[in-house]
Amino acid sequence: MPSRVIINADDFGLSSSNNRVIVAAFNQGLISSATLMANTPGFDQACQLIHAERLHGRVGLHLNLTHGRPLSQPIARQREFCSPVGEFDLSISRYRFSLSQQARQAVRQEIQAQWQRCLDQGIRPSHLDSHQHVHNLWPVGEELARFAAERGVPLRPARNLGHNISLPKRLFKRLLNDRLRQLAGRTADFACTPYDLTNTPLPACGTLEVIAHPTQLADGFGDEYLAADVRLDELLRRSFPDIQRIAYSEL
Repeated sequence: MPSRVIINADDFGLSSSNNRVIVAAFNQGLISSATLMANTPGFDQACQLIHAERLHGRVGLHLNLTHGRPLSQPIARQREFCSPVGEFDLSISRYRFSLSQQARQAVRQEIQAQWQRCLDQGIRPSHLDSHQHVHNLWPVGEELARFAAERGVPLRPARNLGHNISLPKRLFKRLLNDRLRQLAGRTADFACTPYDLTNTPLPACGTLEVIAHPTQLADGFGDEYLAADVRLDELLRRSFPDIQRIAYSEL
């Protein structure tokens, strides 16, 4: 069993329905952490809820480079990231190792803009991760890891548990996670989805993040990664009996 587990809900701020479910999951003790999207329709409401529910120190930034419009202008002019009308339309190969200096700088400015929008609402993110795992792109991950180190916050590692990770992909993720940890300084040791808990042995030690996307059921919580008849709350209870659940700020 891992020594500690972080149950993180992604997509806080994506919509009002996401916000309601995530706050309910916090209140029920289902999740210990969440990450906030700074350029989505539910952002303002999510910020109000963070203040009202006293969730400071438990909410990180969910860097978004794939949905909606950016908050900075340079990245809107990068065709690898945005469409001609300035909306995110990412078209970079998952196994690309380099970007132009101009593109890297644009990514950096967008990270800063999304971080600053949280600060402007009185919320300092507790950690960093990304929507649709875009920091698993090597050059984007490097920029986010450097930013994490400068701000003194941890970074989510690439998902490295799961029966469906092929040997080449597992090697790539190991190299990527080594690089992210080298640059950021602090990451969890392992990351997986709730579905991975149903078919993959748990690590024997270390800190594990479970990347959750909770949904509300009539009698509990489900997850977007799980079949409709599998309850997230029951799965987590079975998987982590008596294991400490922490926020990233406690890492």
